[in-house]
Amino acid sequence: MRRPALYSSSRPARPAVSAPLEAPPQPAAPLEGALPAKRRLKLSATHPLLLWSAILLLGAALLASVLMQQPQRRLTQEDINAAVMKTMETQVMPSEYARAYDNIRPAVVRVVSYVKKSRLQEAEAKLAAKNGAKPKPLGPATGDVTGDNDEIENGVGTGVVIIDKGVILTNLHVVSGADRIKVIFHDGLESSATISGVQAENDLAVLQAAKIPDDMIAATMRSTGDLAPGDKVLAVGFPFGIGPSASGGVISGLGRVFRSPEGKQEMKNLIQFDAAANPGNSGGPLVTMDGEVVGIVTAILNPTSARTFLGIGFAVPIENAASAAGLPPF
Repeated sequence: MRRPALYSSSRPARPAVSAPLEAPPQPAAPLEGALPAKRRLKLSATHPLLLWSAILLLGAALLASVLMQQPQRRLTQEDINAAVMKTMETQVMPSEYARAYDNIRPAVVRVVSYVKKSRLQEAEAKLAAKNGAKPKPLGPATGDVTGDNDEIENGVGTGVVIIDKGVILTNLHVVSGADRIKVIFHDGLESSATISGVQAENDLAVLQAAKIPDDMIAATMRSTGDLAPGDKVLAVGFPFGIGPSASGGVISGLGRVFRSPEGKQEMKNLIQFDAAANPGNSGGPLVTMDGEVVGIVTAILNPTSARTFLGIGFAVPIENAASAAGLPPF
């Protein structure tokens, strides 16, 4: 008798009787509207969702590009005026005189003339003999002895550089009769100078400095043709050797005539001004509020023996002064 086969308990038992062959099972029908399994994992490149996303991205990029290329609003005169007014309200602006001084200062020099002590003593002895008096001994108030050369400071005045190669305008009476001339520039550089030209009728002398600063700036000269009484002017110089000093005023008149106290010289076509000027201002520039030179300070009017300012000063027009240096007229 045949023994039945034994099976593991983990496997289901097969039926002992053979079942008739059946047709293979058919896959279940997909639900309505559902995508096939493979198509659910990857969208087609022509799918409407991708197309609309690309269109939206391109539109956003185009809009950003247009906005970035739009021109900014042009500034109007009202905008500029408002900005200027705001600056003036919030910042302290320099005065007209301060701006004029800043413009002319680099071109202003101190001019010092020296004479030999022995020559000065001889001249005073001759003058005393002519007048029948004894010569006065030299004292500390007469001048400063410079040292080994036995020189005495004879005069202090002012000059203005009109050509950046070291050409300087000053008054003739500042350097007349000097044995040596020294100029001191705005940066402190000291240099010897020589007289290269003279215009005696206008009390003018042209100096040439032996050395000049590396950043030498010459003054700007301006025609006096449109000047009028009442125009503001600034005089810059070394009154009584103090300075540089600035004094402001106005033009008092044009075409004035001045005769020296000794009556030896008469100058014409002068500019009259009321900016304070004293001995030492001689040869300094008279400038407009733009810092442009219109004259060279040359004299003051004082009916008394005191050589101090009473409100009337005179300057040689720059046209005459420039011609002394060989410059063409304006």
